[in-house]
Parts: sequence; C-alpha cells; structure tokens
Amino acid sequence: AQLSVHVRQSPHTQPITMMLSFTRAARSTPVMRVATRSFASGADELKSVLAAQIPDRVANTKAFLAEYGETKLGDVTVSQAYGGMRSVKSMVWETSLLDPEEGIRFRGRTIPELQAELPATIEGGEPGPEALLWLLLTGECPTKAQTDALTAEFHSRGKLPESVVAAIDSYPKEMHPMTQLSSAILALQTDSVFAAKYREGTSKALYWEHTFDDIMTLLARLPEVAARIYRNLYHDGKVADHDSSLDYSANFNRMLGYDSAEFDELMRLYLVIHSDHEGGNVSAHATHLVGSALSDPYLSLSAGMNGLAGPLHGLANQEVLRWIIDIKKHFDEKKQPVNHDTIREFAWETLNSGQVIPGYGHAVLRKTDPRYTAQRVFAQKYMPDDELFKIVGTIFEVVPDVLTEHGKTKNPWPNVDSHSGVLLSHYGMQEYDYYTVLFGVSRAFGVLSQLFWDRALGFPLERPKSLTPEWIEDFCKKQ
Repeated sequence: AQLSVHVRQSPHTQPITMMLSFTRAARSTPVMRVATRSFASGADELKSVLAAQIPDRVANTKAFLAEYGETKLGDVTVSQAYGGMRSVKSMVWETSLLDPEEGIRFRGRTIPELQAELPATIEGGEPGPEALLWLLLTGECPTKAQTDALTAEFHSRGKLPESVVAAIDSYPKEMHPMTQLSSAILALQTDSVFAAKYREGTSKALYWEHTFDDIMTLLARLPEVAARIYRNLYHDGKVADHDSSLDYSANFNRMLGYDSAEFDELMRLYLVIHSDHEGGNVSAHATHLVGSALSDPYLSLSAGMNGLAGPLHGLANQEVLRWIIDIKKHFDEKKQPVNHDTIREFAWETLNSGQVIPGYGHAVLRKTDPRYTAQRVFAQKYMPDDELFKIVGTIFEVVPDVLTEHGKTKNPWPNVDSHSGVLLSHYGMQEYDYYTVLFGVSRAFGVLSQLFWDRALGFPLERPKSLTPEWIEDFCKKQ
C-alpha cells in the first residue's frame, strides 16, 4: 500500500514533498523521502495543538458568559478614573497573572517553577523563549523536541526582506533605538498574512490561523531587527548570519556580536522573565487595544513598543544603572567605601533632593519582584564578585528600610529594573539606551501570545466609556 501525505506549504517555508511507502504484508519500516528539507514541523505541531484546543475554549467561553456575564467584578471609584485605572478589573488576559503579594505567574507557574518545568537549553541551565512561547500559547509545557522544533522554525522564518534591511540601515544615528524598533516592525508589516487574507475576505473562523502565521514570522525576525539596530548604532553595521545550530537566544547574541556561554544563559533568562506581566501595563494593553481593531500583529506590536519606550515603562532599567554608576562615582571621588551607612546616606540625599530612587516600587507589587530575585540568583552564580552587583546587593539591604521610614512609597521593594542593567553591563553591553530594545524583543512573546487568543476567541473591539469632569462632578453630587 502507498500513503501520500500532503503538507500545506506556508509562504515562509521551503517547498516540501513527502511520501510514506510501506507494505502492510511485510510490515516493513516506513521510509520517508523528503525532496526538500523544511522546518515547517515546529509551527505545524504547535498549530495542531492550538487547533484542537480552540473549539472547546470557544464553547466554554460562550457558556461561561451565558451563565455569569452579568456578574460584577468590582466597582470603579472616581480616584481610579482619574488615577490611571489602577486596579480596575476590566481585561481578560490568558497568559499571566500578577498578584500583589506573590508576583507574576505565567500560565499559573512562578519563575522558579518555569525554570524547573520547562526544558532547559543546556543541561542544568535556563529555559529559553521558545519553550515559554509554547507554554503561553497552549498552557502546556513542551518537550525538548517540541522546543527544538520551534527553534528550527524560527530559523527558517528569520531572514529579513531586503527592503527592511535597507530601511533599518537608512535610519539616522540620532534616532533612538526604540524608535527604530517600532519603525522596523511597521516596515515588516508588508508581509502580514493576516492583512492580506483580511483584504481577500477570509472567514472569521480563520483569523487565528493568519494571526498565528504572522506571530511566528514576527518573533523569528525580531532578533535580526534588534541586532541590526544595535550594530548600526554602536558598531560597524555588520550583522552575523543566522546560526541554525544555536537556540533563539544564543543566535541573537551572535548577531549582536557577543560570544559567551554565560551571556547566552543570561539572554535566555532575560527574554523569559521580561516577556509578560499581565495585561494592564502599557505595552501589553496598547498591543491588545490596537489588536482589538483587527490590526494585524505587526501594527499591534509596534504600538506596544511605542508604549514600552516611555520613561515610566521600559526606560526604567537604564535609569537604574545610571543611578548605580553615579553612586560608585560619588563614593570613588570621596574615597568612601560602599557599605550600609554610606548607601543609607546617599539614599536620603536622593530623596531629600526631591528625586526618586529608581528601581524600587511597583504599581501592583507589594513585595520584592520575583524577576529581581531570579536575576540576583543568576548574578550570585555567575558574577558574585562584580563591583556593581555588590552595590546592588547593598542597596537591596538598605533602601527598603529607608523608603519605609520616608513613608511615601507603598512598595519599598526592588522591581525587575533594579537589576537587569547591571547584568547586561557585566557582559559588556554598556549602551544603556539600547536596553529597552531587549525588553521589547522579550515582551513580544507575551503580548503576541495573548493577541493570538484575542483572535481565536473572537474578542471584540475594545471601547470603554469615558466621562467628562463635569459629568463626574454632577454624578457625585447627586449621590
């Protein structure tokens, strides 16, 4: 007997022809002849898992809304309306949940649980963003083979169109790297499958498939986009070719110009822990909001990156590193040691001058950020004698008490930004303005995973009700 297997070819994979030939009577081992090698299997398997989940998820969501749709999740106060909608429960976010006391959970898992359950890239090492993507999309931990297949899939889709290379290379040196990132993502949009299929009148039932295709290609191309921006701004403009023998993070590092096994481990950790922080933060909400208009993943992610570029969001890590370096310079000039007493004095000088201590406090968290802890554990393992790390450690031991005594901070504990810049600096990446680009590459994994489910579950256009100050005042007086 002869079985012919037809594989639908993605526009981003090479041609593939497969034939399985076997004789039932002889029970011979099937022989597969592949005319042209393809890496489609990584996306195909993930896509099939998602395709199997979607019908039940859609049915369950409809049933849940039918039963509980009118249940109130909470009230909204005037202070919340004026105060950035803090703690207003009004979004559905599949991929992560931030608890004020516990910190972030990715699909129900803490960071240590991710490190224990997701397949590591090297034995005893960190999991990479490929494994995390599978978890964020499916809610299930992948096998090592499934993770490796996603790595191969990203390599097969990763080459940038020449027009995008030319666009990035034309950006002026004065253009901020985050502006370049947002612009380059928009330049990639010409390859959007979702946009093309929507223009052709595709069925709503297929929106998720086209969104999935765009997400896989966009994530695959982000490393070269980010690396080209880095090499153009700070080096010779030459970007190494994709190395298909490496995982996503190590390949990204080679394109950036770094060849260090330790830095590869740091990049894996960095890309995983910065990926998602539930839906209310600016970059996540902006991606979700723009996506709700059926804007394709490229347009949506570019919007999210514009939000991430803001000083109150993604730029914080470079501000922290500058503050730590200022501390070192201050003590070096005064020939003072870095200890609890000197750090305490410097912290009070900072607060009394009307400035904030960067890297401390969070809009939601009321404890030490678990992402900070994960980075601290990494530093203790790989760079315990680093001078800046020692300063960070001393700050951690002193500043929470100072902020508590100061009395104006709800959360005196460190957040993720208070550590990440020191780690990057240790391995030679001193270009602070670029750090947010790395944050952006990581955050794409989280926000695009949610965007997939927005389309799969048919989430509608987001359209909250706004009120004028006069309406609010009149309403309050009538109560």
